Amino acid sequence: MALTILATAGVAAVSLLAAGARSERVAASRERTLRQADRLLTVYTLLTRTELDQRLGSQTIGRLAVQVQRPERALYRIAVVDTLAPTQELLVTVVYRPEVQ
Repeated sequence: MALTILATAGVAAVSLLAAGARSERVAASRERTLRQADRLLTVYTLLTRTELDQRLGSQTIGRLAVQVQRPERALYRIAVVDTLAPTQELLVTVVYRPEVQ
């Protein structure tokens, strides 16, 4: 009887450790993806109006895609999405670029 209880507890402990290690790997992968998305978003927010106009639409860069939209004349919406889950935006921002006169 005691051996059965000990074996059951051992199996439960191993299962718990495996689940924790798996969660850690998933979190590390998500962190890496968000760091890459942050770098892309930073690059795109530094672009000029002309450069953003040239990039309207969606561009795939590795596993990520950057979507540039212009909802208003001087506003650009920049979103970074994971191509494995394209309906979920990782990071989004809106930048103001007035027309040069």
